[in-house]
Amino acid sequence: MKVFTWIFAGVAGCALALGCDDGPGADEQGCGPAEATVTRVIDGDTIELDSGERVRYLMIDTPESTIEHECWGEEAKAANEALVAGQTVRLRYDEECTDDYDRLLAYVELSGHEINRVMVERGHACVLHIPPNGDAVADEYETLEYEARMLDKGLWAACDPTPCG
Repeated sequence: MKVFTWIFAGVAGCALALGCDDGPGADEQGCGPAEATVTRVIDGDTIELDSGERVRYLMIDTPESTIEHECWGEEAKAANEALVAGQTVRLRYDEECTDDYDRLLAYVELSGHEINRVMVERGHACVLHIPPNGDAVADEYETLEYEARMLDKGLWAACDPTPCG
């Protein structure tokens, strides 16, 4: 019985006092890895990690380039590839960890730049705010999209009508 008590106490102590995570490289919320290498870019707003997990970028939506081909879909995918393919990225999560397709939902960062924002700033993506994720940054993202629209960047100059809902 003493062995069980010591094991239980150790696990409880780890969980309560130390805030243990789900393993090496896991984020503090336990959603997924805090850092990973991008092995495949699926489209403008979805990547695959070396772990096999797929990540859907929070706060953005890009035109389709997989099954359906929308205006600026291929360009958005190419931009995402140029930014993150083969790179080790940091992942930051929000309130909800996954979507209905079991993809991780994250902000993807590389060299101090949040790729989600970069895609909006350059006109490759539209804002897609699905609460509760993104509540703290929704206004900032809307401003970035407005500025890209006003400067006719990317899809805002090329697509009529724009593929954003």
